[in-house]
Amino acid sequence: MAEVAEVARVASFLGGPATLKKPINDQIDAHKLILEGIPASALLVLAGHLRDLQKTGAFEKALGMSLRTFQRRKDDPTRLLSTEQSSRAWKFAEILAKATEVFGSQEEAERWLERPAMGLDGHRPVDLLATSAGTELVETFLEQLEYGVYV
Repeated sequence: MAEVAEVARVASFLGGPATLKKPINDQIDAHKLILEGIPASALLVLAGHLRDLQKTGAFEKALGMSLRTFQRRKDDPTRLLSTEQSSRAWKFAEILAKATEVFGSQEEAERWLERPAMGLDGHRPVDLLATSAGTELVETFLEQLEYGVYV
């Protein structure tokens, strides 16, 4: 049941069924969506949810896109993202949803993503999202924070 709620939170950051063109009920649905390609309009919805991250360029960097590529996606919102771009967008939404849960608000979650973290060797979590290894570090650190385990 927790998995369903988590997937629903992530999908809502991407615009839910209206934007994604189908309901996403579990991780298998998410997997299929990512393989087919998330509509570029979902990036616009995700960016619209952000308060500060979009203003710094960190959002595009975390998605592995240049600002120009992001702008092209804005110009053609019906176009599907590549599997890689879809995967990174989904993962970013997952981390944002998890951080929002851990910190109690999206505003605090975004602040945390932008601040250097001692538990991440002084790196900003948002900067680490540029690679899969860094993303894994951020996810692990978030879990440690959630359960009160400090390393």
